[in-house]
Amino acid sequence: MPSSYEEISTKITSELSGLVPPGVRLSDDSELATELGLDSFKVLDLLLDIEDEFDITMPVNLLADVHTVKDLVDKIHEVVNSSP
Repeated sequence: MPSSYEEISTKITSELSGLVPPGVRLSDDSELATELGLDSFKVLDLLLDIEDEFDITMPVNLLADVHTVKDLVDKIHEVVNSSP
């Protein structure tokens, strides 16, 4: 079932808030690696949770252009709403 952009954004922000250090402010423009301190293992764990949450498979090649929270939400929205 397609999900709204806002619903996806809310869920991703909630997931990220548990991964970032205390006191770090999340925004759409937050850089996943440099600002939020997410290494590749944390991003992979996040992606696995996202796949379970939305019942999708994220193609790894889509992640090459994901640098910010907004980039991530955009890609998830794209995949969720293109799934049958």
